[in-house]
Amino acid sequence: MNNYIKNNTGILIRIDDVCENMNWELIKKLEALFDQYSIKPVLGVIPNNKDQEFLEFARNDNFWDEVRKWQDKGWEIVQHGYTHIYDKLCRKKSDYFNYGGGSEFFGHPLDTQESRIKMGLEKFKQEGINIRAFFAPNQTYDRNTFIALKNCGITEVIDGYGLMPYTENKIKFIPQLFDRVILLPFGIQSTKLHLHSWKENDFKSFEKFVKKNSNKIITYDEALKKVNNSSIYKLINILSKYALRIKRIGLKKDSGWKIKQT
Repeated sequence: MNNYIKNNTGILIRIDDVCENMNWELIKKLEALFDQYSIKPVLGVIPNNKDQEFLEFARNDNFWDEVRKWQDKGWEIVQHGYTHIYDKLCRKKSDYFNYGGGSEFFGHPLDTQESRIKMGLEKFKQEGINIRAFFAPNQTYDRNTFIALKNCGITEVIDGYGLMPYTENKIKFIPQLFDRVILLPFGIQSTKLHLHSWKENDFKSFEKFVKKNSNKIITYDEALKKVNNSSIYKLINILSKYALRIKRIGLKKDSGWKIKQT
């Protein structure tokens, strides 16, 4: 039992909102930290960022050179939406994972969603970046999103509920449960790091976490190998979904969300 728990406990480092305009001083500090501990994170890259919040940061004109360098290191580059502009709103009971709020994909016709994914993939292709996985801005999807992804050849998503990666509707999901870096005593999950909102203390806290738990930080390929569709884990997925929804009540009001305009 101890070996089973040890072999099925780990955390995947996922960094969101990677684009030309970001906190480049911070990402360089993280890169040095990852190199020191041989960590290969997942980077959610926005292929055509139009989000004004990020455009306020300094621009790196060598951005795609950086992305290619990270991919050469074995870091997993993942498509994170297309422009990161929220042009739809959804309530918690409406979107696939019941998060609610602004969305770039939820509520749009299949052809619109497929077009946005394809345009993003084409940008990555032009830059020589290999893409096999996706996660949507604000974790909001509908069923058309997954149809569009499969139509574009993507069958891996870093989002979802539960303790282990799983397959649903022919798509592999790696659970992403918390807004903070939390290592559960059992299970495989992903973080969700938004560097644009970090302060110096956030980096220091994360640095301490890495130093303490580097042996439990896994790669994307290691996470994929843990896909488990047993009945007990399906039940756990359902229970975790409802437990986290209850926790979020009052923390993320539908009415508080605003659509991001271009």
